[in-house]
Amino acid sequence: AGSIIVDIITGNSIGILGIALVHGLALAVLATAFGAISGGQFNPAVTVALWLIGKVRTIEGLRFIAAQLIGATLAGLTLKLAFLGVQSPSVYDYALGGSPALGAGLDALQGIVVEAILTALLVYAVLMTAVDARAPKMGGLFIGLAVTADIIVGGPLTGAAMNPARWFGPAVVYGDLSQAVVYIAGPLIGATLAALSVRYLFAQR
Repeated sequence: AGSIIVDIITGNSIGILGIALVHGLALAVLATAFGAISGGQFNPAVTVALWLIGKVRTIEGLRFIAAQLIGATLAGLTLKLAFLGVQSPSVYDYALGGSPALGAGLDALQGIVVEAILTALLVYAVLMTAVDARAPKMGGLFIGLAVTADIIVGGPLTGAAMNPARWFGPAVVYGDLSQAVVYIAGPLIGATLAALSVRYLFAQR
């Protein structure tokens, strides 16, 4: 989210490719670094997918989601402290606190469909490269590449959140939850469809 605000400050010098790489590389590093501790779960949609295929217990999953939302809110507060008041008018307000938003001309239903498709790709990458025992152990890299590709394609449309926590933290701190249905329903639908297809079509027999 900070890369989006910095891109605005610097007159779009980072660009959509740079923003996508920032997200993808950060997630690749963190998923690899924390994979052995928590499975590298930073996304409620991914946690739901893991629950659906039986890799996460219900109570454990709820704890993960609570931690994800708390972490995202703290990140949103950090953005506000770092950027509120920078430039006039405030670049923090111009960027909606770093929260994703629908592109011009898109309605909520279209946004849900886009987020569902983008999240399904991400969840496939997680389940088929990091979770499946048959996969090469390069899951963090492939997950990061999936996020990068999603943002390049979907960033101009919905901000390519693919993650309810990624939307929630900046949005709740900024004080605008008006697009909750897009950034909660879309990722959860995509994650559910991907997880169920993996469980019933692609699981190792």
